[in-house]
Amino acid sequence: MTDLKDIKKIQPGPLVEEILKSDSGNVPDALLDESYEFLGNEDIPFDRYTSKDFFEKEMESMWCKTWQWACRLEHIPNVGDYIVYEIGPYSVFVVRTSVNEIKAYNNSCLHRGTKLKHPDSMGCSDEIKCPYHGWTWNLDGTLKYIPESWDFSYIVEEGYKLIEVRADIWGGFVFINFDKDAESLEKYLGVLSEHFKNWPLDERYIALHIQKELPCNWKAALEAFIENYHTQTTHPQIIWSGGVGDSNTKYDVFDDHVSRFHAPLGVASPNIKEKLTEQEILDSMLVGDRSNVDGGVKVPEGSTARKVMAETLRSNIGKEYNVDLSKYSDSEVIDTLEYHLFPNMFLFPGLSLPMIYRFRPIGNDPDNTLFDLLFLRPIPMGKPTPEPAEPVRLSPEESYSSVEGIDPDFGSLYDQDTQNLRMQQEGFYAAQKKGQTLATYQEIRVRHLHKIIDKYIDRE
Repeated sequence: MTDLKDIKKIQPGPLVEEILKSDSGNVPDALLDESYEFLGNEDIPFDRYTSKDFFEKEMESMWCKTWQWACRLEHIPNVGDYIVYEIGPYSVFVVRTSVNEIKAYNNSCLHRGTKLKHPDSMGCSDEIKCPYHGWTWNLDGTLKYIPESWDFSYIVEEGYKLIEVRADIWGGFVFINFDKDAESLEKYLGVLSEHFKNWPLDERYIALHIQKELPCNWKAALEAFIENYHTQTTHPQIIWSGGVGDSNTKYDVFDDHVSRFHAPLGVASPNIKEKLTEQEILDSMLVGDRSNVDGGVKVPEGSTARKVMAETLRSNIGKEYNVDLSKYSDSEVIDTLEYHLFPNMFLFPGLSLPMIYRFRPIGNDPDNTLFDLLFLRPIPMGKPTPEPAEPVRLSPEESYSSVEGIDPDFGSLYDQDTQNLRMQQEGFYAAQKKGQTLATYQEIRVRHLHKIIDKYIDRE
């Protein structure tokens, strides 16, 4: 079964394309695009998740060659504002050098290597000063001051400019790339720019930001969110209560760097044999932020839970943020639309689940990952961009539901995922069978991830 047409014949329905036909509003062409390619059925070796040697290959050949989201523009609105981004052992800081210019620098002093900015810090300054010996640079990277400069008479200032890292902007995000010869960000994004024309992420702000340390390899963490196959076992409360599709999720792989899944909401899972009424589906829907849904919403005769929930959220979110959401189709309002930008970024353009994910190795440890979870809400019309929410850092043992501002039921889903990841990473080491077996369609994005990692490693 290697052809998409054959897969669709046996995939449980209703299929996403069938659901979209009856949706309200104009469905954007981006949601109608389909792209699937059979990528084989070989096992993925477990040592790709545990081997220090493989981890170092990823660092040297992949992480140093790819575009990565470092921060949002609202993190650095003023001249002198900076923020530090770290990936494994590498560290950069992004700084606004002028009203219209942003630069990224290697976070290491050219004197004796000390980090110029503290890891994971942000702040504002009119110069860049090493905390160890006081060597100082201007915001544009030129050398400004050396204490006891008489003892460094051989130094040529031009040769001691801070080392720049490539930086570019898309959708309100600042991206960095360590590779000076890498393709442009625009080309790297592939179909993403076209697909997101209807979803301007630069018109949103960070309403909630949670960071959590996950006891697993970064790929294992990322893969937990790249497929919907695990939902009926890991999150049965949202499947068996109705209102969430799972095995009828649509998967697309567009190019080297972009893939997507589209999980329908407001319809019963194909795995539920009992016939649910539209009101039962509506009553059970988990949308991730119950504050946007008034109690006692009813499905009129002849309508559907999907249409009612979409219209309710379209109206309530629009009023809360003073924005016109009438142009958005039902799918854009309530469905789980998830794009993966290689290697470590997920974007959800939908309005009810407006998340952004990022997964990063912590230091040189292949068994630990930092997971950034952000909620991007619309900037209220006619108002300045709100201050970005401060990140709340959780240990592996702490619950997402403990964070103020997150729906407790929604937070519990992430807790279930965390427990899986701990058990999976331990299972990698305990396994007699040496690799994971993947579904041909539902786990195609996992296989694609490894294909592209190998593509970068093999270039070296």
